[in-house]
Amino acid sequence: MTYEVLARKWRPQRFQDVVGQEHVTQTLLNALERDRLAHAYLFGGPRGVGKTSVARILAKAINCESGGKGDPCNTCRSCREITDGSSVDVQEIDGASNRGIDEIRELRENVKYMPSASRYRVYIIDEVHMLTLPAFNALLKTLEEPPEHVKFIFATTEPHKVPVTILSRCQRFDFKRIPIAKMVEHLARIADSEGIEISRTGLTLLARESEGGMRDAQSLLDQVVSFTGPRVPDDRITDILGVVDRSLVLHTCEAVLEGAADECLRIIDRLYISGHDLKVFYRNLMEQFRNLLVCLISPDDSILDLSDQDRNTCRALAEKAGRDKLRLILDLLIHREEALRFTSHPRLLLETTLIRLSRLGDGLSLEQLLNRLSNLEERLVRAAGSVQASNGLGTKETKARWEESPEAGARDEASAPERSGPDPGKAWEDFLKYLSRESPPMAGILREWRCAALQGNLLELARGGQPFSANYFDDPDRVEQLSRHCKRFFQREMKIRIVGSTSSQSASPAPPARETGAGDRTGRKSELPPPVKEVISMFNGRIAEAPSAPQRRKSHKEGSK
Repeated sequence: MTYEVLARKWRPQRFQDVVGQEHVTQTLLNALERDRLAHAYLFGGPRGVGKTSVARILAKAINCESGGKGDPCNTCRSCREITDGSSVDVQEIDGASNRGIDEIRELRENVKYMPSASRYRVYIIDEVHMLTLPAFNALLKTLEEPPEHVKFIFATTEPHKVPVTILSRCQRFDFKRIPIAKMVEHLARIADSEGIEISRTGLTLLARESEGGMRDAQSLLDQVVSFTGPRVPDDRITDILGVVDRSLVLHTCEAVLEGAADECLRIIDRLYISGHDLKVFYRNLMEQFRNLLVCLISPDDSILDLSDQDRNTCRALAEKAGRDKLRLILDLLIHREEALRFTSHPRLLLETTLIRLSRLGDGLSLEQLLNRLSNLEERLVRAAGSVQASNGLGTKETKARWEESPEAGARDEASAPERSGPDPGKAWEDFLKYLSRESPPMAGILREWRCAALQGNLLELARGGQPFSANYFDDPDRVEQLSRHCKRFFQREMKIRIVGSTSSQSASPAPPARETGAGDRTGRKSELPPPVKEVISMFNGRIAEAPSAPQRRKSHKEGSK
């Protein structure tokens, strides 16, 4: 007896046998029970998910002689003929090889005839998107007003290529990729019925390699059994299918996260010697890091097609790495994917990429860098304030006192919690502290200025002594921004008046430069101003020794030679 492959032997014969397409089968069952059948259907989706099988089941259901409304009986003459492919009234047409207008014209002539022995004439056109545009146009009138005894069922893997004029005349059903868990359960039932001994891990690998297509998964199972026999060991599946072992991908992720660049190079060498496609391994590596990140963001979500054991392993590794590092690794992998796709030396590019990924721990993340910059900014503001105080700019004579107006005293106490700033009776120093939280750069500038008057709705400011700070509020937008801050803090509209000119300050002579000896050129940290010390301390920097003038002239002459 001729051997029948598993994909044909286990082809669904009833709606209940279709795996992972309940949204389609249940709709069709309801339509059969209520006698609400359309004249044309369009089934779209990936390959091997059951489009043609559901079309055959629907053709059997509407022509079944048992008279039941629902699943076909599969025992009557009509059901057997459709199953065997010998029915005269149900014709399957390959759209790729019958794509011209002549074939469609012949079909239009044949639809006029009544069915020979069945209730309906059913035309199943597979890969309908392959029809030419004139062929589609020839089919339009028949689809719009078909005879009552004719049903059309179209199947395609690319429904977006079907003209909208055809789509508008059909009921469209989109088939989904079958989840790995459902596919593993179905493969396990097939293995038990066929006497095949294979573990759940092996079935999961077959299901993952099929990319959501049940037909591909059954074909892979058939291929593995043909090589190993009824007993299928897990370690032979990767060798037969030529795929990378998932444990090796996970081991690579661990090596990257631990910073073991030498181990990454050894893994790439093993893959290269074994003849694996490094580009496929790269995609598997991206998918694994994506799984690690998803484990942290949504650990209990069903978007991860992983077993419980793999899920726990990924979660433990992801928690060890952290969200920021995983995000950086994925960003780098995504940006390097195009270069790997078109390179003629994938091994070299993959090695350099993994080395770079393993060295990510030596640097700072973006969040850490921003935190350090924020801390540095606060220290510089405090340092500037201390320098200002030491120069006598913060004496009592220059501080104006707040005089509360009658309007502020008449405010309702109930509105106090709605205020964004402190009470209106605060002094100028309290306003500077508030502004340090809202706009640190502006607060640092105002600490170099002088508050000349603060009475009622008037705030009078005297320019600072530094050229940059003296011109800071010449921009009207900055003055308006300061006015908004004053309004939120003092709870009233404030008029900003700037006094003093920049010409006199800019014309004032600069303090004489201090003469430095040879020891100052070494860049000793003790001779630096306090703000510079803060910068060096924040970033763990050091002052490099600058060459002397004779050394610079000597190096310049040697370079010119």
